[in-house]
Amino acid sequence: MRRRKPPAGAVSKAPAGLPLPLIENWAWQDRAACADVDPELFFAAESERGPRKHAREVIAKSLCKTCPVRRECREHALVVGEVYGVWGGTTEEEREPSLHARGHHLRAS
Repeated sequence: MRRRKPPAGAVSKAPAGLPLPLIENWAWQDRAACADVDPELFFAAESERGPRKHAREVIAKSLCKTCPVRRECREHALVVGEVYGVWGGTTEEEREPSLHARGHHLRAS
């Protein structure tokens, strides 16, 4: 299995509240069910809306249901405030309330 790299543009020093940019923080991706799947399955095209977007998300989430690192993936999306795509079986809309709650908690600290 090939080692996945952090996404392009990953920062060398993480802002407060984000995980450190160590390869160990990304190692869970090696075990992901989506490791060799086209990322377009998980991210909407700019013009994608309605039934077409929903159908793509259903397919992506069904793959997530089989994933051994679903929890780690979802937690990653919440920790970094990922506002795009399907992560750990959740869409951006499903994560939005948690992201707002975490953002409020981080500001209050």
